[in-house]
Amino acid sequence: MNESKELKKLLLSKETLVMPDAYDPVSAKLIERTGFKAVQCSGYSFSIAAARKKEMDISRLENIQITRSIVNAVDLPVMADAEDGYGDAAAVTETVNMFMDVGVAGLNIEDQLIDNDVGINIIEEDMMLEKIYAAREAVKTSNNPDFIINGRTDALKSTEDRHDALNIAIERANLYIKAGADIVFAAYVETLDEVETLENEVKGPISIAAGMPYNINNFSIEDLKNLGIARVSLPTLLIFSSLKSVELTLKILKNNDIMGIDDQLLYRAEDLNDLLKRN
Repeated sequence: MNESKELKKLLLSKETLVMPDAYDPVSAKLIERTGFKAVQCSGYSFSIAAARKKEMDISRLENIQITRSIVNAVDLPVMADAEDGYGDAAAVTETVNMFMDVGVAGLNIEDQLIDNDVGINIIEEDMMLEKIYAAREAVKTSNNPDFIINGRTDALKSTEDRHDALNIAIERANLYIKAGADIVFAAYVETLDEVETLENEVKGPISIAAGMPYNINNFSIEDLKNLGIARVSLPTLLIFSSLKSVELTLKILKNNDIMGIDDQLLYRAEDLNDLLKRN
């Protein structure tokens, strides 16, 4: 299977593609086993699983190594999180080629100013366009013309005026598509009204992150499907739910109450053997 071609087909279909984020190979295998059609990688989740203080404490090499292990674990298209491309346009070309070699079906590149200690800032528009141009050229000169470029904008967090921020996000999304992005991801969407505005104003497929602390009670995946959103990512749900389950189990153990652990908290050995193809 050509994973990029499969991912492109899924993104361009009329059915919303829901992509949970894997933080390691076994979480990716669970995504596959549950019946999802593609896997998203998250640098944020990688950093949590590695107990790093900041997302950017995961280097490009570490990101690629973890992503490779996820690609090797499943028979699904995997989209990588290439952060900001790890540098300027020249670095983006190198980054795209490195992730292609891993076997991912596509990747995200964001316009957030990485490692910024004061809130969230975005890079100049022209700088981001240069990165997308570079990514697209890398794809054109590769042997995988269907490789997916997802242009992410963090514009919704770039100013305190939410109305202005939404307009910036829409403007950038359209420019990113024109520059060669196959799909655009507007991060930090909080309300269904914002989703609907983006869907109406962006001239191409869009991606929305759902299940985030700031929007989990504001709209459902079904709401996004009804609006015709091309792709829904779930960047934190798996790692957060895993952490909560482990913490709950440890608290029960700390109270010397191993018999108080509900069977539903435990993965069955026979299911594990089937998941990992163990004898």
